[in-house]
Amino acid sequence: MKNVLIIYAHPIEHKSRINRQLIAAVERMDGVTVSNLYEKYPDFFIDIKAEQELLLTHDVIVWHHPFYWYSAPALLKEWFDLVLEHGFAYGREGKALKGKWAMNSITTGGRESTYQAEGMNQYPIKNFLLPFEQSAKLCQMNYLSPFVVFGSHLLSEINIEQEVKKYWALIKNLRDNRFDVNFLQSEQHENGLCWNQNNLIT
Repeated sequence: MKNVLIIYAHPIEHKSRINRQLIAAVERMDGVTVSNLYEKYPDFFIDIKAEQELLLTHDVIVWHHPFYWYSAPALLKEWFDLVLEHGFAYGREGKALKGKWAMNSITTGGRESTYQAEGMNQYPIKNFLLPFEQSAKLCQMNYLSPFVVFGSHLLSEINIEQEVKKYWALIKNLRDNRFDVNFLQSEQHENGLCWNQNNLIT
């Protein structure tokens, strides 16, 4: 079994339609830790050593956040800048995160069709997440394809419930080490994989 750390960053969580429900579905799951950055650090003074200790004691790191201006909320960027420091996460002596799994879990306002060559945003969602992927690779982590909920403002309550179930199953199967890492790295995004038993290690 793997220990899963969800680093959750949402500056206006009280207005969230779906992120609160996604997090609530998994925060009490055995083997899963949810670290709510805006709750812990409202002043932006991040406890670097405490965050590094969390990383050391977990095997799978999930950066969970709304997709703000093709990136992440400011506090998550600050987390990257301070916590993944030279000598710890990268560099000649920085091998603390080597071999761990990392991925993004994001929600977007735009539909999936807008993240296509013909769509408003011109590129697939994975292109916009390349800085996260490259950061993970610099830290010698295995970067997995993202879990994405598109068009979050347009979803019905039934749609939201379906996405919550998918996320719960994905986190559970990651925790239980039931996915092949090479397969997870090859997919466009993870939504729905948790329902396909052919993709699980039995």
